[in-house]
Amino acid sequence: MAAHEHHRHDKTALRIGIVTLSDTRTADTDESGRLIRDLVERAGHRVVRYEIAPDTPGLIEHAIAAGIPHVDALILNGGTGIAPRDSTIEVARRMMDKELDGFGELFRMLSYNEIGPAAFLSRALAGVIRGKIVVALPGSPAACRLGLEKLLLPELGHMAHLLGL
Repeated sequence: MAAHEHHRHDKTALRIGIVTLSDTRTADTDESGRLIRDLVERAGHRVVRYEIAPDTPGLIEHAIAAGIPHVDALILNGGTGIAPRDSTIEVARRMMDKELDGFGELFRMLSYNEIGPAAFLSRALAGVIRGKIVVALPGSPAACRLGLEKLLLPELGHMAHLLGL
């Protein structure tokens, strides 16, 4: 199938949720959340949900479960590192019906080109929870930009088509 055929039925104007997972960020200091909003809106989608939740497993799970019914895609940022409190990946993975392994693999490959060997510390994840697209990205603005511009936004409409959103 040619690339243009692959995207022939892409969905547009999707409902997007953004969850920043952080113990320290506020709406005023959430640079990554603002960047994600800007990128998805410039791509023609609508941000219909935004929240900042503390980086604790129970609250991460609650934020995902509360957001899923209202969105086509939920973009999580933060809490993906290796520090003891970083648990976004573990919680999201436990909730996933299907994981897209290639997302994290490609994210790290692209990240390596930008930051070198520290890229292997970057954890990123994409998959499906209850029929909705869920992506978890590191909380830095550079990581969010990379994940959205190079991976998620080019395929988001096709993913939505495949899921019947």
